[in-house]
Amino acid sequence: MIILFILIYGLIIGSFLNVCIYRIPRSESIAWPGSHCPKCTTKLKWYDNIPVISYLILRGRCRYCGERVSLQYPSVEVLNALLYVIMYFNFRLSLDFFYFSFLSSVLIVITFIDLKEMIIPDRLVVIILVISVFYKAFNFFYFDISPQLINSLGGLILAGGLFLAIVILSKGGMGGGDVTLIAALGFVLGFKHIFLNIFLSFIIGAILSLFLLLTKIKTRKDPIPFGPFIVLSFFITVLWGQSILDWYFKLLLL
Repeated sequence: MIILFILIYGLIIGSFLNVCIYRIPRSESIAWPGSHCPKCTTKLKWYDNIPVISYLILRGRCRYCGERVSLQYPSVEVLNALLYVIMYFNFRLSLDFFYFSFLSSVLIVITFIDLKEMIIPDRLVVIILVISVFYKAFNFFYFDISPQLINSLGGLILAGGLFLAIVILSKGGMGGGDVTLIAALGFVLGFKHIFLNIFLSFIIGAILSLFLLLTKIKTRKDPIPFGPFIVLSFFITVLWGQSILDWYFKLLLL
């Protein structure tokens, strides 16, 4: 029952994330007006907004103008719900579960905006930092868990500094949004784990970029956003990072 509730809740939040993905780059309010078709601007009824189900019933089209609805909408809803369930299996109903589930939703929004618009809004990065500060403070005052501020600030400064150097040396080959994003995640993960995040992001980025070029989905002239690689590597680091590091250090001792 808990997993079912988390799935449903994740789908509902995922529906809201689609609103954020569409409106934030356009500097529109995410609260008003209510959901509407971007093509005909008709206000949607509540039964047009049931996550995934409405999309399937309407066969991926607007009820009012027949315009095809992007597959992004059910994809974001399902992805958000699955990430919530994964976080539950890893953290159970704990503060960590709520914190990393919230981060998952923000990072989904960042990923899809970066894929569509090639930007990472600063306000979303600030949200990650602010929530992380509250999370560490709450852990400290209520559970007596050290916030490890030196480790967190070290991760922020070193990761952000490294990416800033890449931006300068590459002369625009990487965007400023990538710098702020990796810096914020450096604060979340700390010094050791953020470098695993960075390493994985370059490996995954190289593999997927090569795949896109070989399949001619992208050409050498087409920009490929790096934010999604950072985000994917962040989830791998959160879920399996310590196991990966333990395995690596064991190999060094062989």
